[in-house]
Amino acid sequence: MIPLWLADMDFRSPPAVVEALKHRCDHGVFGYTHPPMELVDTVLARLYSAGGWTVERDWIVWLPGLVTGLNVSCRAVGEDGDEVLSAVPVYQPFLSAPRNSRRTLRTVELVLRDGRWTFDFDALAKAISPRTRLFLLCSPHNPVGRLFTRDELTTLAGICERHDVVICSDEIHCDLILDEDKKHIPTATLSREVADRTITLMAPSKTFNVPGLGCSFAVISNRTLRERFRTAMAGIVPDVNAMGFTAALAAYREGGEWLQAVLAYLRENRDTVARAVAAMPGLSMTPVEATYLAWIDTRGAGIKDAATFFLGAGVGLSDGKEFGGPGFVRLNFACPRSRLTTALERMGRAMARTGRRGGYGDPPYGFPTDDRGVL
Repeated sequence: MIPLWLADMDFRSPPAVVEALKHRCDHGVFGYTHPPMELVDTVLARLYSAGGWTVERDWIVWLPGLVTGLNVSCRAVGEDGDEVLSAVPVYQPFLSAPRNSRRTLRTVELVLRDGRWTFDFDALAKAISPRTRLFLLCSPHNPVGRLFTRDELTTLAGICERHDVVICSDEIHCDLILDEDKKHIPTATLSREVADRTITLMAPSKTFNVPGLGCSFAVISNRTLRERFRTAMAGIVPDVNAMGFTAALAAYREGGEWLQAVLAYLRENRDTVARAVAAMPGLSMTPVEATYLAWIDTRGAGIKDAATFFLGAGVGLSDGKEFGGPGFVRLNFACPRSRLTTALERMGRAMARTGRRGGYGDPPYGFPTDDRGVL
């Protein structure tokens, strides 16, 4: 079985990260530690250079994982029984974190307009009640691959501001921009008022493939909100470990060239997936602007359980039901192209056995088979 489900990459981490970890191991002492000041300075400089975002040192709260940040945000905002709102489909922890925190989850569905997924702002506004305290935003979006525009984010933030709703913005995929004519906009940079009600979650883990090392951070400019966040962490959330800090510093400081190579490779993989899906009758997908995840609509294929169906063909895909999107599957294309091509060929053959035949795998639908730019 070829696993294309879990959202990490099948590429080696940047050489600078590997070397930094080896050097840290040679130190031989693995006790408690604090975030290196050099790492803090590097993060601040990176946020400014990427989006013109001026962040102060004390706005950063270090976390052992971004999912931890989602759960802490739910605990920090509101009280037991208050509501947390999000738009589906969305990354699974968005759906579980409110319940973990004794909050009530409310959802609205993303809508497909002009071939792109976006917010149904009317439905979103109507879903807000007097007990809605928090909106969980995924930007760039997992699983639909959208890079939201300034207008979309501004409209969303305006609704939250009118109803006094805090925004927790998961921006872990912000460096994985595949459309070269687009740019990620941190939600907190829209205005000072928006920043005042925003918790931004970021990490090097998806960008540089170091998720198992457990290092992420929140950026919270509002002092009261930041203290509530820290209070919700107290006694529950462990510190980041020394290896996580080491990897983060090396990745942010020396991983730029590696990242550019990865992005070029991912763009070709994305296009390979898009061609393949277009050639499979009954399947469709929207353009992937960011992330390395394809959100594939199987509802026209007449398949009752698409994830199980493709698993039977030897390809592991994430079931859309887990994201609040039944009838879809999520495919992770951050892997060597030969492996991706084999998986797509298996999917195509499985679809052909259902009687829905297309030109998949034959000219003009052939795929590049080299692993150019092996990482």
